[in-house]
Parts: sequence; C-alpha cells; structure tokens
Amino acid sequence: MKIPASELILNPNGSVYHLQLLPGQVADTVITVGDSDRVEEITKHFESIEFTVQNREFKTQTGNFKGKRITVISTGIGTDNIDIVLNELDAVVNIDLQKREVKNDLISLDIIRIGTSGSINQEVPLDSFLLSEMSIGFDSLMHFYESTGVEEMDATKKFMEHTGWFSKKSEPYVIKGSQNLIANFKSDMTKSGITATNIGFYGPQGRVLRLPLQDPTINKKLASFQYKGLNITNMEMETAGIYGLSKLLGHRAISLNALIANRVTGEFSQNPKKLVETLIDYALERILTV
Repeated sequence: MKIPASELILNPNGSVYHLQLLPGQVADTVITVGDSDRVEEITKHFESIEFTVQNREFKTQTGNFKGKRITVISTGIGTDNIDIVLNELDAVVNIDLQKREVKNDLISLDIIRIGTSGSINQEVPLDSFLLSEMSIGFDSLMHFYESTGVEEMDATKKFMEHTGWFSKKSEPYVIKGSQNLIANFKSDMTKSGITATNIGFYGPQGRVLRLPLQDPTINKKLASFQYKGLNITNMEMETAGIYGLSKLLGHRAISLNALIANRVTGEFSQNPKKLVETLIDYALERILTV
C-alpha cells in the first residue's frame, strides 16, 4: 500500500524529512549519540568518511572503520527526537521512497547508543561503563504504538507497586535490549543494569533547584527496585525509546553509558571527556566483532 505524502514526508531531493538521508547512505551498523559535536569524536577514528549531512540537531556521517561501514548520527535529547530518528532511519532502509511502499525484504540494523549518564546506585561507581540490559521509560512514547508484544509487562507492574507510582504520571514501560548485542559488548569493563529513561533533566530526574518535587524520594525508590537480578542503575533520556522502537521495527539495539555523575554521592567526573573517549574506543572495537 502506498504511503501518503503527509505521512512519509520527503524533501525535494527525495531524502527523508528531518534526517535528510537518502537510500544507500545508512550502514547496517548505526551509532547514535545525543550531541552533534560527538559525531566527529567518533568518526575521527575512521579511515574514510563518505558524506556529512546536518539538519537541526541531526548530524550524520557514514564512513569506514577498519573495514566496517558505520553510520554515526546525533539524535538530540529525549525520546521525542528518538521517535523521529528511528522511524526515519528505518524508512531509508526499509521503504522504497520513490514508490512509497514498504519493501518485501527488510533490513535489520544494529543500533548502538554511546552516551553519558548519571548513576543512582552506589554499587555502580563514577567513571564506570554501564551496559543497559533493560530500560524503563517514563515518557509515553511506546503507548502511541501497539507495543505490548515487546514490553516486559510484569516488570512494569512490579515497578509501579514498588514505587507507589503517581497516577497522573504516564504509565512506565520496560523493554529489553538486544540479547545478542548485550552478549557481544559485555565484559569485565562493563557493569549491567536497568536504565531509567526520563522525560526531563531536572524534576523528572529528582533534581531540585527552586521547584519542589511531587515525590522527593523517587530516586531512592528507583535505586531499590530489582527485577530478575538487575537494579535500576542510572538515568538518561533516550534508551527506552531506542529499545522500544528498535524491537517494534525489527532492529537490534544496545545502550552504552559513560557514568559521569553519581547522584548518591553528589560527585561529578573530573575528566568526563577522557571517559567518553575510552568508551568510544571500546565500542568501536566491539562493533568489529558483531
């Protein structure tokens, strides 16, 4: 069935609306970062770069790293941006943009998020690397899709009971990362946990400047929750959306986090740039073995 122009918006050159990408420009392996400046922190390691395109916060480069073709794209902050990035990446590889029809043979992308995060658990120290085996989303993105088939419904139920979840907040959703990618990226350099994906940086993550919180104890409740041997270990703003949309679209996704802050101790990394650079090196080498 042909997809209407109002649903799949294309630019005059035939590229997808926000990302401005054309068929053939997206590699089977995609690295996502939040900050557009971080794209070149990764691609500076590449032997060659095919192209660079940027529109708003979405910057993309595709190139070659030790014989492997990789696309690096910045998403900006939040799962609202993730909704754009994941759907348009999928459209580039799995929809015939000229015919406006879904292809018969679908491509499954490997999507690796490299980002920064704050720890809320004393067992996950500052300056460590966190591999998100699951993510719990506090936004409502997945509830706009038919997503019950990819959600860990039992985990959501137990989490809401554990926290006494405020009924006016969106119902959380829990999604697993790709088990194959998790096995590939796990090592003695990583710690595992459940990543909390928030809809804001201040109040939703328990920060108080001038505004009081609806639940001042929320971070303690998060840190004390456990499901299948995993604790909620850290907070950021994209992983749950990446995991959810990837599973719905048939892609594999994993999130790697450099923990630059510890919310329990109040510490912040003294050299966050170096920590992120080390995580980039680690991720690139692991990608070669996928």
